[in-house]
Amino acid sequence: MNIARYRLVLAYVFLSIGALTNVHASPADDFFGALGRNDAATVRQLLAAGFDANARNADGQPALLLAVRDRADAVARALLDAPKLDVDETNRAGETALMIACLLGDDALVRAMVEQGAAVDRPGWTPLSYAATNGHTAIARYLLQHGARVDAPAPNGTTPLMMAAYFGHLDTVRALLAAGANPALRNGPGYRAIDLALRRDHQAVADALGAAMNTRKPGQW
Repeated sequence: MNIARYRLVLAYVFLSIGALTNVHASPADDFFGALGRNDAATVRQLLAAGFDANARNADGQPALLLAVRDRADAVARALLDAPKLDVDETNRAGETALMIACLLGDDALVRAMVEQGAAVDRPGWTPLSYAATNGHTAIARYLLQHGARVDAPAPNGTTPLMMAAYFGHLDTVRALLAAGANPALRNGPGYRAIDLALRRDHQAVADALGAAMNTRKPGQW
């Protein structure tokens, strides 16, 4: 067999394998492939045909959380329209799609999920802590307006105020203090928000926390 003929045979074999792969692709492959492309039309078609909106990928990540994490907003909207979606489904780390949206600062999706009943408060790490971590002050205020506990402790006792202080987000620190956050609280290792701010050389944040502690009213905290 000459080289040209050999190449033609190889090409035919590879193309045939590819065609067979496409023919036998599972609905899950189609679904998560469409999610990765932010192809909301295909996702809606699969959901209408009965595909589970709460499906998880091979890593155990729920579809909605994946869509939020990967900025596939059109797919996230399609999933939110699915009647049987569990908006509070968690991944193996205990994170919800709302928590990831708060971390990324996706205000529109945060509001859409809360309006659909997503829990703004939960045991352990909370959406408010995730918003505070990256200094998304508007989202933090929105969560507080919808029932988030301002001093909700993480498993190690760290509060949203401590997260905002550690990462130097002055506006978020001020918003949390205005909402009643307690700067005198200590986490499991014994640190207050001001201690964490000073450890990271966030002097303006430390000054704001110190001023709040010095002006404490009787009975406050």
